[in-house]
Amino acid sequence: MATENAQTPLLQLENVRAGYGEAVVLDGVSLSVPEGGSLAVLGRNGVGKTTLLLTIMGFVNLMQGTVRFAGRDISGAPPHKRARAGLGWVPQERDIFASLTVEENLTATARAGQGNAGRWDLSSVYDLFPRLKERRANMGNQLSGGEQQMLAIARTLMTNPSILILDEPLEGLAPIIVEELIAKIGAMAKDEGMALVLVEQHAEVALGLTDQAIVIERGVIAHAAGSAELLKDQATLDRYVGLNLEGE
Repeated sequence: MATENAQTPLLQLENVRAGYGEAVVLDGVSLSVPEGGSLAVLGRNGVGKTTLLLTIMGFVNLMQGTVRFAGRDISGAPPHKRARAGLGWVPQERDIFASLTVEENLTATARAGQGNAGRWDLSSVYDLFPRLKERRANMGNQLSGGEQQMLAIARTLMTNPSILILDEPLEGLAPIIVEELIAKIGAMAKDEGMALVLVEQHAEVALGLTDQAIVIERGVIAHAAGSAELLKDQATLDRYVGLNLEGE
């Protein structure tokens, strides 16, 4: 299965098999994300969602298939070259620099990049996350979990990526921070036109932030649909994600 769009894909995976050592985690995965498009990656824990993102970024052994970005085959490119090409990676662990200030974290990764013609700089990042501006002199290890997540996203934006790849950005955060981050991610995807690939355990949130969705089950794409369509498909959500919207 694959998400389809008439535009030339910004990101495209074709018949990808990937895993760790000789262990296959993903098998025959094909998908595409157009310029400015957004994709939710759903499924229960342990089905291969994070492995998919790590494969896109080049951290996982690609055994078969092709990864293309902006029309180029990047299947053999190391992670740093993929990041330089315009893939913006926000890992679940956040990985901010604890011994640097907020502003030093941001300027350490800053570059003009290939995406958005240099749209993101300190000023625009602080406009998106005013709290970071207030805390710009604080060290990374002095921030709350929510502030660290904001910093992780902002730091990636400072590379001016063409696509933002987020792995469970809302995990473990207080509800008020979750609401704020949902609004910020939505603004980037819908108002700024930032292409987005989002793994998020809150399926209803992920579907509300994206145009298209795939559901992974045992390393394969078991279902692909428009996000709005899938949000109304209770049977599929129950089957693959375990989300019962009617009971919430």
